[in-house]
Amino acid sequence: MTANGILQLVAYLVVLVLITKPMGVFLTKVFRNERNFLTPVMGPLERLIYRLCGIKPESEMKWTAYSGAVLMFSVVSAVVLYGIMRLQNILPWNPQAFGAVAPDLSFNTAVSFTTNTNWQAYSGESTMSYFTQMAGLAFHNFASAAVGIAIAVAVVRGLVRTSAQTIGNFWVDLVRCTLYVLLPLSMLATIAFVASGMIQNLAPYVTATTIEGAKQIIPMGPLASQEAIKMLGTNGGGFFNANSAHPFENPTALTSFIQVILIFSIGSGLTYMFGRMAKDQRQGWAIWGAMTFLFLAGLVTCYTAEQSGNPITEKLGIERTATATQSGGNMEGKEVRFGIAQSALFATITTDASCGAVNSMHESYTPIGGMVPIFNIMLGEVVFGGVGAGLYGMLVFVLISVFIAGLMVGRTPEYLGKKIESKEVKLSMMALLSLVFCILGFTAWAMVNPVALKSLANNGPHGLTEILYAYTSAAGNNGSAFAGLNANTQFFNITLSIAMLFGRFFVIIPMLAVAGSMAKKTSVAASPGTFLTNNALFGTLLVMVILIVGGLTFFPALSLGPILEHLLMGAGKLF
Repeated sequence: MTANGILQLVAYLVVLVLITKPMGVFLTKVFRNERNFLTPVMGPLERLIYRLCGIKPESEMKWTAYSGAVLMFSVVSAVVLYGIMRLQNILPWNPQAFGAVAPDLSFNTAVSFTTNTNWQAYSGESTMSYFTQMAGLAFHNFASAAVGIAIAVAVVRGLVRTSAQTIGNFWVDLVRCTLYVLLPLSMLATIAFVASGMIQNLAPYVTATTIEGAKQIIPMGPLASQEAIKMLGTNGGGFFNANSAHPFENPTALTSFIQVILIFSIGSGLTYMFGRMAKDQRQGWAIWGAMTFLFLAGLVTCYTAEQSGNPITEKLGIERTATATQSGGNMEGKEVRFGIAQSALFATITTDASCGAVNSMHESYTPIGGMVPIFNIMLGEVVFGGVGAGLYGMLVFVLISVFIAGLMVGRTPEYLGKKIESKEVKLSMMALLSLVFCILGFTAWAMVNPVALKSLANNGPHGLTEILYAYTSAAGNNGSAFAGLNANTQFFNITLSIAMLFGRFFVIIPMLAVAGSMAKKTSVAASPGTFLTNNALFGTLLVMVILIVGGLTFFPALSLGPILEHLLMGAGKLF
């Protein structure tokens, strides 16, 4: 690693620490319905929305009603998006005259954006009209992010309330999250992006003549506004096929740095909010510390692997050592304006969160460098994670860790003063096993399906990694990919959609059930035998449980893919 690269990583961590408390305090006020600096502006609009939609903000829901509202909203919004794509050829704001999107691709994309996955089996600049991008995709960037945050808040309420039957009102949480959190922050980010050179218009594509006399089409569009919510909401769906590697979506190293700050900002703040709602800030910091440790471990591994480069290229006379005149390492698939350090930082963050945006091509990473993004998603993207999803995903592991600790000390496990019983443990394991089923089950099916194998650009372990990454990304609601896989086929469009649905709702529903069960319980006073969950010891146990569960589950698949490829690379052999 270089001194410049280390400085960039330290700067990021410092900024993340500085914004965590203010973000957490603000989120707490929003979801406790306390007055904040936006209340004079957003309060009247909020009340108007309630009146128009018939929402009774004082009426709260049981976990079953909350789950039903989440599912109903998701189904309706997915159907609307599907309709927009199928009819975009007759809808306005289509200066490029793009035709209707194919049925299977429309289904895949509708599921993708509804589940906050933003998997893109299409090239945005040649497929989607401005209307589809804004009224369809950008809307879901707000909606799916707000749903995730609302669920996290509901789960926290269930954990911290006592003798309660309800966990909040989904429609109120959805409205308040959108009005007070996502919209204002997106506006600020959009202004920053436009000031940094990102385009924002509705102009037709520009046809330019190159020096050689050839014609080149330069896409236009409302990029800055979509880029803001794309990152803030950990959506990841790019206006362009090249995503944040495209100079229009990410023109400078500064915009790239702002984007990765946006990705973690809400997820980090939610841990602080959890501590405040639990009335024990150390609970929030214990989770934040575990997340940060896993983040740094993945980042150092990825950055080291990429800066070390490929020993095979060294035999061709390519220098792997960084000097004053060249970067060294593995620059394949990376933008010169970002370099290795910021590319590794971006890749680690976007897969720690369920964002999926990329400023470099993961396909071109070294085997170990490319394994880090896959493993991050396999862990459940609990390292700050998607907005909301990271916190409630981490709380799954918290409950399992508490259960294991209870077995070790011979006591009924407790968390926040409440007994953890078999029901909560079973529901938590259901959430974890749904991801395992989707990732390994669909990967195994694709690897023996001749139709699926035709989509591979590579043979051997790298080909396995391409398919493994696709289903890992879909089930983890991430959306990034190894670009060597042609996923725009009927087989992948349908199976990846199923994986996205399982990965989203078979985690959400069990966690809301846990929240409903925990809310009904009464708190018991801590005793000398109580295992504390607000210190470094618990944070260490939590990290070990996450790594052991992830390692035991996915190590065989990883050993046949990126690990085998790394060993072959070291021996000077590659498929």
